[in-house]
Amino acid sequence: MGVTSERARLRDRLDRATAKLGSPAAVVDLDAFDANAAALAARAAGKPIRVAAKSVRCRALLARVLARPGWAGVMAYTLPEAIWLVRTGVTADVLVAYPTADAVALGELAADAELAAAVTLMVDSVDHLDLADAAAPPARRAAPLRVCLDLDASWRPVGSLHIGVRRSPVHSAADAGRLAAAVAGRAGFTLAGVMSYEAHIAGVGDAPPGRRLRGAGVRWMQRTAWPELRRRRAAAVAAVREHADLAFVNGGGTGSLAATAADPAVTEVTAGSGLYGPTLFDAYRAWRPTPAAFYGLPVVRRPSPGVATVLGGGWVASGPAEPSRLPTPWLPEGLRYKPDEGPGEVQTPLLGPGAAALRLGDRVWFRHAKAGELCEHVNELHLVSGDQLADTVPTYRGEGRAFLG
Repeated sequence: MGVTSERARLRDRLDRATAKLGSPAAVVDLDAFDANAAALAARAAGKPIRVAAKSVRCRALLARVLARPGWAGVMAYTLPEAIWLVRTGVTADVLVAYPTADAVALGELAADAELAAAVTLMVDSVDHLDLADAAAPPARRAAPLRVCLDLDASWRPVGSLHIGVRRSPVHSAADAGRLAAAVAGRAGFTLAGVMSYEAHIAGVGDAPPGRRLRGAGVRWMQRTAWPELRRRRAAAVAAVREHADLAFVNGGGTGSLAATAADPAVTEVTAGSGLYGPTLFDAYRAWRPTPAAFYGLPVVRRPSPGVATVLGGGWVASGPAEPSRLPTPWLPEGLRYKPDEGPGEVQTPLLGPGAAALRLGDRVWFRHAKAGELCEHVNELHLVSGDQLADTVPTYRGEGRAFLG
């Protein structure tokens, strides 16, 4: 069956399943979601996958994937989110991916021994330890606070050249050893893990559509940077282990899952975006998830025979301001934005061969550029199996939780 007919069948399934729903309608195709979860577990080759909650932002779907073989634990993006996920029974093992300066949440964590055992904080300097001590002095803690060292995974091939995201100042094995010694020497803390996220590998597509030269450059960079990271990560983990018995060494993301899982220094990997399959992962050669998350907007205007205008649509993803961050009108095929308008907050005119056949009330199905950011625009996700509506579940937003909003 060709790609065109497969997409036509997908449109028919989504339309049938959501025929009685209002708009916008955000949908997760459970068949694709489960298939992606199984494929990611296979790529992890036996190492447990910690699900990245930022890429899912729905408790029901976090619980669904955690019930599958190969998945264990959550990577949260804020401490209040981590506390909420533990208190609501989603998990008893949360790694907070980013450092916190939330004194109220630190105080709540430190006052509850069960929470303190379930949540691991991210640190990359002694200053983070000072913040925790100021919020909850060690003598007043119900239990020691678990911490994880954030090892900068970026590539520094020469001089001040830095390729990758700006995360942690802990770059070398010596840096990691010094911080590990400082944690080990502080009362009220337990050094539980090391994390290193290779964003320049996991988060950069190596086959961007229509950009062959960029793709070749990305592939060269990744081939060259990867061996250096493996050597440095192994040395850093060894330096940290001189000061603590680590419970885990975490690495990777959807875009580097198989390669990171093959690194002997890593004990667990992280993935989340691959469950939904947003458009940014269309630019990866190693593995492309099946698109599983969509949102449907109704056609409300036909200003001319070649233009169909939908209500809303400007759900732009974070990151550099470029076309790759725009949502993609996916179904029906043959749609494109009007260059001088693009996706708008209240209306989005669409051009192309697919526009001519659209009628008022028809749905256009979009794919978001990123995964979990879709959930910041809707209160509910409609779960579809085949052409049936299986369930409707709240997003974080639908439960009144906007951890970064």
